[in-house]
Amino acid sequence: MAEEAVVEEGAEQKPKSKLIPIILGAVGLIVLVAGTMLATLYFTGYFKPKPPQLSAQERIALGLDPEPGAATKDGEKGKDGKGKDGKDALPEKLKKSPQAERFDFNYFQMEREFLVNITGSKRVMSIQVAVMTRYDQRVVDNIKKHEFALRSVMMDVMRQSQEGEINKPEFRVDLAKRLRDAMNAQLEKFEEFGGVEDVFFTSFIVQ
Repeated sequence: MAEEAVVEEGAEQKPKSKLIPIILGAVGLIVLVAGTMLATLYFTGYFKPKPPQLSAQERIALGLDPEPGAATKDGEKGKDGKGKDGKDALPEKLKKSPQAERFDFNYFQMEREFLVNITGSKRVMSIQVAVMTRYDQRVVDNIKKHEFALRSVMMDVMRQSQEGEINKPEFRVDLAKRLRDAMNAQLEKFEEFGGVEDVFFTSFIVQ
């Protein structure tokens, strides 16, 4: 009876011993397939971090094309600084890089005249001013936005003029430069960018 029991136990163990290699083989095959897939993804760069996306302004500041993979063509931006899709092309108040592209000439006439007394004299100076920029419409918009602050510093500059300077040939050129610098300083204070490149007198009267 004991021998029969031993035989029966051995008969039950044989099928189990056959299953172990099959299970191990299946696990090994799964590991091999998974390893092959991971190796393929690794070598194709799937796990590499993607490079950060630069804005159009950042790409131009670095000397790259505004759009990745696209060469800059004439006519992509209009005179108003807008792109082909009609949206603003660049945040101009940050455009301080010498590599940054400029647009066509843009002029703006300040409507109200400037009238001040000349220091140490009974004479008065009356001027009207137009500004020129080769940056986009936002420079003009900033001038309109901060008109009162700009008028104040510009009139202060005008009041510093001496009567003896007025008849000098270079007086108007010098005054225009001082007005330009005063405007840019004020715009940089409020908007972090000036953009006024020249000041012109459309009317200049001293009486």
